Amino acid sequence: MSHDLTRKARLPVVVTLAALLALAPVSTLADEFIAGTEPSLRPAGAPVLASFTKDAAWYRTALSGVEAPPYPFSLRFLEDQGAWYTPFNRPGLTGPYDIRNWHGSASGGAGRSVPGR
Repeated sequence: MSHDLTRKARLPVVVTLAALLALAPVSTLADEFIAGTEPSLRPAGAPVLASFTKDAAWYRTALSGVEAPPYPFSLRFLEDQGAWYTPFNRPGLTGPYDIRNWHGSASGGAGRSVPGR
């Protein structure tokens, strides 16, 4: 019986809170930028990347851990790679998953799916 009473006591509180929230003034956010609502538009004053040059150092980093030329045809996507994020030119997992040895594991490539890298 006491369980019924607490449930009945909560109902007026919930109804009152719902009514207050429904009548509360809503602040206008028309002038503020909310990410994701218009993905094709950028906010005024957002930084714009005018150019991105890939020098020899960028290619050395992107191709480190890949055996010397000729590079596989599958890496031709690097020619079209811009300044956007790509996991290919950043270190990933460690241990046996570090097939490009970017973390300099002590095993020296032992136990990797592609030995010697």
